[in-house]
Amino acid sequence: MTTVGTPRRVQRRAWLRIFTSGLLLWVLTVAVTFVTGNPNLVPTLVLLGSFLVPVTFVAWAFERRDTGEINAELILNTFITGGVLGVLAASLLEQYLLHPSPGLFFGVGLIEEGVKLVALAWLTRRLHVKSVRDGMILGASVGFGFAAFESAGYAFTALFTEHGLSLMQLVETELLRGLLSPVGHGLWTAILGGVLFSPSTREHFLLSGRLFVAYLGVSLLHALWDSMHQIAMILTLLWTGTAWQYNLLARGYLPQPTETQVRLMTFLDWAGLIVVAVVGVGWLLFEWYRAPRSRPPTAAWRISTGNWATPT
Repeated sequence: MTTVGTPRRVQRRAWLRIFTSGLLLWVLTVAVTFVTGNPNLVPTLVLLGSFLVPVTFVAWAFERRDTGEINAELILNTFITGGVLGVLAASLLEQYLLHPSPGLFFGVGLIEEGVKLVALAWLTRRLHVKSVRDGMILGASVGFGFAAFESAGYAFTALFTEHGLSLMQLVETELLRGLLSPVGHGLWTAILGGVLFSPSTREHFLLSGRLFVAYLGVSLLHALWDSMHQIAMILTLLWTGTAWQYNLLARGYLPQPTETQVRLMTFLDWAGLIVVAVVGVGWLLFEWYRAPRSRPPTAAWRISTGNWATPT
């Protein structure tokens, strides 16, 4: 006999079905591409690998929406439109506003988090009830959309090397970015979305000092994430650098690191990324659990707005 709660439990497994089927298709595409060497399969490989993890996490987040305001159409719109607009705007602004400097990575963080925040606010401006948790989910959707399209670009670029086309490098790039994407763009924009939508259940956005501080905070996390390899390199040189390496640097040459330095640099690089990820996830959880759950809309509100979506 089927219980009343079964459909809900089945619905909550949608993200898992998306991930397992998508992963199987990606592995199958990798195998066939390597066996046949067919270049026509490269776009399929790039798209599957770049979108699998972002789409899975958006589906997982969608199951935890706070009100009936969020539907599949809005999630799809924020993911695709928000992601594309964010990538295009960031590309234009970074091209004309940024130049090589010590603050380059922080500038990238400010621009990319700013364009994602603007895209999120624009695409969700007509929501009648702005729940904090829904804001985090929609922010994650915009961020993961940005990450998916950005990863597709990186994967496509990785295909081309000085020795010709490299499918192995493409696959390695997709694996690395897929593993790291849950603690990147989606996480940072989810935090901003929660702050943008707070306090809960109001009709208009509130541009507050707290939102500005959150924007600077996630931009800093973004900058630290992007610059961690360089930070690890500098720390390794400061701690273990030798006289001949400093002499080469003074003359404008980049010295070859020793095996010990390579190991230390790799450790510091990954340790730094883990610290940034833990801070980001901790911040997200703090915002999520401190947010009040929204009450179901009243019948009068439904009649006045014409919104008859069923709250979850």
